[in-house]
Amino acid sequence: MAKLQDILYKVRIKEVHGSTNLEVNAIQIDSRKVLKGAVFVAITGEQQDGHLYINKAIELGARAIVCETLPTLLNDGVTYILVTNSNEAVAYMANQFYDAPSSKLKLVGVTGTNGKTTIATVLFKLFTQLGYTCGLISTVQNQIANTIIPATHTTPDAVNLNALLRNMLDAGCTHVFMECSSHAINQHRITGLHFTGGLFSNITHDHLDYHKTFEEYIKVKKRFFDGLSASAFAISNADDKRGAVMLQNTMAKQFYYSLKTMAAFKGKILENGLQGLVMLVNDKEVHFRLIGEFNAYNILAIYGAAICLGEDSQTVLTVMSMLTSAEGRFDYTISPNNVIGIVDYAHTPDAIENVLATIKKLRKGYEQVITVIGCGGDRDKTKRPIMAAAAAGLSDKVILTSDNPRTEDPEEILREMEAGLNTAAKRKTITIADRKEAIAMAVQLAKPEDIILIAGKGHEKYQEIQGVKHPFDDKEILRLLFESTQNK
Repeated sequence: MAKLQDILYKVRIKEVHGSTNLEVNAIQIDSRKVLKGAVFVAITGEQQDGHLYINKAIELGARAIVCETLPTLLNDGVTYILVTNSNEAVAYMANQFYDAPSSKLKLVGVTGTNGKTTIATVLFKLFTQLGYTCGLISTVQNQIANTIIPATHTTPDAVNLNALLRNMLDAGCTHVFMECSSHAINQHRITGLHFTGGLFSNITHDHLDYHKTFEEYIKVKKRFFDGLSASAFAISNADDKRGAVMLQNTMAKQFYYSLKTMAAFKGKILENGLQGLVMLVNDKEVHFRLIGEFNAYNILAIYGAAICLGEDSQTVLTVMSMLTSAEGRFDYTISPNNVIGIVDYAHTPDAIENVLATIKKLRKGYEQVITVIGCGGDRDKTKRPIMAAAAAGLSDKVILTSDNPRTEDPEEILREMEAGLNTAAKRKTITIADRKEAIAMAVQLAKPEDIILIAGKGHEKYQEIQGVKHPFDDKEILRLLFESTQNK
């Protein structure tokens, strides 16, 4: 329970109708979940407008309504709060309702296009090994110490996020590592949270279906760092051309990591193979189990965060040398006849190029690289031809297939991907809409020592078609197909 007037602290209020001196027992943004005594916040989303469900929320027992547009008729006994921005309002309200849990934790946010999940997950593993009780909020899963909670969004909505942080605090967590997606930043899901530090990985072509322009996407990412306090730290990738832009206006203490230039956290790759990376990290030689140049950058970001959080350099590097990546990130398996299968979440042109560039460096020279790739439906269409071209440019054979078509026609998505292929690329490309058949074709085409990359879905255990999530696990399907080739 909390006083409505107390949880409205920091909310930009335009009008109040009724009393704010009343107790509320919950905050809801979904009218269907409203119970007696709740405050309902009407949010205008991409799919639904919460203002249409204000009366339903009142019927279910809402004591107060927070909205951007007042209903024509106001009910007696119900308090109405007119605000500038409902998304922002609910974030501040949830923070106050759950007694500002983030201010009592060491909360580190990770943003960027690629690498967020790996950085957040390995930081969680690292600090757990260092003896802390930790929380993780990521695309793959949310975790409170040893308890795993399935994730539905990269970053939960503001109410669920603050509730989760409260549960983490109550469970004894001292450190929480969280992915901060551009959607979450733009929709104020993380507004009002107190971050101990922030990390920037990189920024490339993604989510233009939502942000419309690349410049807007950059601005949204930058907003995260603009909001950090002077007591926080901000760590950015010096080798990304927008790395310095991200920290231009932050009040936080600034640090950079780099493989190419001088930086507080400097790395150099000595060896890069399927056994992992051998690197110099600030002149200390370390063998890591993570693979590829893109993971070298992730390692430096993780190391930098640990140092900024006050940990001992040698201890951190020793523990990091034993850690593995997140599920579905360069996740590889080898068939009985020595075909290498790699499952990776790469779903942007830059991520595809990074993974295939890493594979190229692992080749001895004669193996084929066979890439199975699709593009998600109801998402950024402009990257589809670029994704296909990137895959074809760095592979010997490409199989275009479905990812999560969602409500779109899979064949139309494939046609849009094919538009990016030149004549030479088309000659080495096959199109198979059924993803399982596409993976089976890759296995059939592969000879011993060849490398199969299955890109786009990574850790996901489903394929979404016309609003229905069907069980589908790239890694499990690949494993079964590898087993069946052994039995032939």
